[in-house]
Amino acid sequence: MSDPTENWLMFARQDLRMAELALAEQIYNQTCFHSQQCAEKVIKGLLVFQGHGLPRTHRLTDLLNLLEPNPLAEIQFDLQLMDRFYIPTRYPDALPGALPDGLPNASDAKEALDIAGQTLKIAEKFLSM
Repeated sequence: MSDPTENWLMFARQDLRMAELALAEQIYNQTCFHSQQCAEKVIKGLLVFQGHGLPRTHRLTDLLNLLEPNPLAEIQFDLQLMDRFYIPTRYPDALPGALPDGLPNASDAKEALDIAGQTLKIAEKFLSM
C-alpha cells in the first residue's frame, strides 16, 4: 500500500475512533459526522490507491462513482445514505428538513458508526490483497 493511501486510512481510523468516543458520550451529531468523515477518507484512500485525482467534494455518492473496481459495492447504498449527515451535523443553521427529525438520534449514530466500521474493514481487506 502506498504511503498516501495509508495516510488517508490513518485519518479514517482516527475519525472512526472519534465517532466511537462521541457515541459513548451520547453526542450523536458528532458520531454521525465523524462516521461520515471516516467513510469519506476511506473512499479517498481507495481512489488514491487506484491512481485517481481527488475531486473537491464530500459527497460519498460522487466519490463512490469513481471507484473502479468498487470494493465497497456491497454497502454502496448504505454509504450513499451517509451523505445526509455531512451538513446538518456540522452547522446549526443547516437547511431545515435535511434530517427529518432534526439532529441525529442514538439509532442514527449507531447505524452510521457501523457503516463506517464496515467501510474501513472492507477497504483494509481489499488493500491487503
